[in-house]
Amino acid sequence: MMNATGAKSRTNGGEHFDIEVPDTAHQISSDSWFQVAFVLTTGINNAYALGYSGTVMVPLGWVGGVIGLILASAISLYANILVAKLHEFGGRRHIRYRDLAGFIYGRKAYCLTWGLQYVNLFMINCGFIILAGSALKAVYVLFKDDHTMKLPYFIAIAGLVCAVFAVGVPHLSALGIWLGVSTILSLIYIIVAIVLSVKDGVKTPHSRDYEIKGSSLSKLFTITAAAANLVFVFNTGMLPEIQATVKQPVVKNMVKALYFQFTLGLLPMYAVMFIGYWAYGSSTSTYLLNNVNGPVWVKALANISAFLQTVICLHIFASPSYEYMDTKFGIKGGTFALKNLMFRIMARGGYLAVSTLLSALLPFLGDFMSLTGAVSTIPLTFILANHMYYKAKNNNLNSMQKLWHWVNVVFFSLMSVAATIAAFRLIVVDSKNFHVFADL
Repeated sequence: MMNATGAKSRTNGGEHFDIEVPDTAHQISSDSWFQVAFVLTTGINNAYALGYSGTVMVPLGWVGGVIGLILASAISLYANILVAKLHEFGGRRHIRYRDLAGFIYGRKAYCLTWGLQYVNLFMINCGFIILAGSALKAVYVLFKDDHTMKLPYFIAIAGLVCAVFAVGVPHLSALGIWLGVSTILSLIYIIVAIVLSVKDGVKTPHSRDYEIKGSSLSKLFTITAAAANLVFVFNTGMLPEIQATVKQPVVKNMVKALYFQFTLGLLPMYAVMFIGYWAYGSSTSTYLLNNVNGPVWVKALANISAFLQTVICLHIFASPSYEYMDTKFGIKGGTFALKNLMFRIMARGGYLAVSTLLSALLPFLGDFMSLTGAVSTIPLTFILANHMYYKAKNNNLNSMQKLWHWVNVVFFSLMSVAATIAAFRLIVVDSKNFHVFADL
């Protein structure tokens, strides 16, 4: 399953033991907890945040949305800390989610976890490419609404830019200054969305409707799907891969990064989500910048910022696939060494070419992402996290703690099933809008 390149000696409470470090072509243990916190915060405040007013708040309403977000953030923090505490379980660094699952359960779990994670991250990355293309199209429409340029064209441009960025940034730790750039870009589109939403909301204080639309059955399905979206909001499905980059002590530093993410890191996303819903109510779009009214140049700036930030964020979520390819083919050494450069052009370019083609071919993938979240994000983040911790720490848990983990496993298993049914229904209902290379 993994080949150890060496063993690092560590001391814990006077007890000496070795920690095996698996083979990888990427850097590990090189980043401060603060940089890792910014990686996590970049992931949570990406341009998807501009859609949460419409995809989470509209179907859940004020009470369900606020309570659901608070509960989901608390549960997500808890589940992520469980995974973080297992990073050095059994005297070995588990720098990949599949390595951790394989070490605890065996080879079959290793393959299953890798499959679930790969599908999850691939779909997220396709979503990022569609989102980036949509942001570019929004800029185009602001200046020239002649329908000459279709969404698939902008998706192709977005994919090309993502590929160029992927070739130039070899691994997650190399993001460095780009995390600062990402933060600035996030603040631009979030502040613009907030300011223009407040402006619109103040102008029309009595015309908003917060009622959850649809029949009782329809509401049940949309609320279930929205509850599954709450999971997507807070979780990456690649925590061990991110934790691999943090300096020792890896557990303590990762927990600090998670606390930062789930406190200060959440504030921008919460602000734009709540203010957007307050301003437009049940008519809030799934892309908030489509609702706001304001100067053309300001809206263009926000959309361009969303596009560029999405390029950076995609690189984070694609990094497990890049690490696999680089390690598999032994790509190490200088970033711009000809061999390494050519490999990244072919391997990462190929990966993003397939992702971009699928995104342009099926730009309604958002409906399928709900299904992906139900069958992969929930199991990876909650079911697997709780059961792995239960199995790994079984001898150290009392009966109440064991019961608590089993309650989580059963509850989120049922939630995964319900969310899967709701996602299938959404696909059936929206199927009339499905056609290849659609200009949405």
